[in-house]
Amino acid sequence: MQPLTNIRVLDMTRALTGPYCTQMLGDMGADIIKVEQPKIGDNSRAWGPPFVNGESTYFMSINRNKRSITIDLRHPDSAVIMRELVAQSDIIIENFVPGHMHKYGFDYESCKAIRPDIIYCSISGFGQEGPDHGRAAYDQVIQGLGGVMSVTGYADGGPMRVGIALSDIISGMNAAFAIMAATIHRMQTGIGQYIDTSLLSGQLAMMSYHAAAYLATGTAPKRTGNHNPEIAPYGVYQAKDGWFNLAVGTNVLWQRFCDALHITELRDDPRFATNHDRSVNYATMNAELDKVFQQYTMRELQDMLIPAGVPIGEIHDMASVFADPQVKALDEVVTIAHPKAGDIRVVGAPYRLTETPATVRRHPPMLGEHTDEILAEVGFDAAQIAAFHQSGVLGE
Repeated sequence: MQPLTNIRVLDMTRALTGPYCTQMLGDMGADIIKVEQPKIGDNSRAWGPPFVNGESTYFMSINRNKRSITIDLRHPDSAVIMRELVAQSDIIIENFVPGHMHKYGFDYESCKAIRPDIIYCSISGFGQEGPDHGRAAYDQVIQGLGGVMSVTGYADGGPMRVGIALSDIISGMNAAFAIMAATIHRMQTGIGQYIDTSLLSGQLAMMSYHAAAYLATGTAPKRTGNHNPEIAPYGVYQAKDGWFNLAVGTNVLWQRFCDALHITELRDDPRFATNHDRSVNYATMNAELDKVFQQYTMRELQDMLIPAGVPIGEIHDMASVFADPQVKALDEVVTIAHPKAGDIRVVGAPYRLTETPATVRRHPPMLGEHTDEILAEVGFDAAQIAAFHQSGVLGE
């Protein structure tokens, strides 16, 4: 049995950060009931290309192990359904603009009145308080506001976004972690609680050492391209046949690195004796290293440096990532049979537990696929379900 078996999550989220969070919980056994807007569904159902037989690969990447029910929250009959769903759920997660769930009568206090030990998590762009709490946000906006774009890119260029929706994904992970902490607390005390997390707070936490440097010195870190200003050599370099990353993080590694490449003149050069020296003189050092690297292919460099314990790695695109023998050995790609898209391949959970491994039990749901099934489970009979269909609350 998985650790979250018999835990029901009412998933009121859409796009990326909320669905990423609930997929993490679903992979560990939770029953995820995904509430979607009729006829439209989760925003990410429309995000593409690519699509497979009309199904968005974006949506399918973050919505396995869930069941979909469509409810028009603006319809008066929706409250009847929602009350039953809340009463029979352990956790509620929503990522609407603050105040939106209160408008429908299903904010934390309202849900707590229905289910006193409910764990309720709100994920927003800016948090529930403050002058910007009512602003809508997407990942790239937060990457800019939270500082990551100020340190990404080249010094002589403009700010650059990270190539994945980093703020969304980190916030989803933070929410899942907080929910697990609250679940353990409820197991120990019987008391639920409210969780407030945001893309902005997650981005600030992720700035870690950059934030610490500014808070300590009052000087904002600058963009440094592909090279680390605190560690040298640490960055992107070019061999005869391709680009690679090199990370020489200690003085001992520098000695090994130079010995492996037979560049004792650089090892013994006082300008490069310590990490501080190399960081101060990194432009001169890199010019010398570029001459060395141009003599070798990637394979030759790896054959010399990997046995010496020096971290080095080619820069892959997605095609070469999934062709890599080490990636194959991790066995991270999961094939899921989908009723419309056929067999789809996605990346599975990035951790292995010996006793309670993550599992893939359900394909990413089609819009409203489980509506009648869920309604019956929470106590509505066939006549009531038919009446809901007739009223239009389910979107017909």
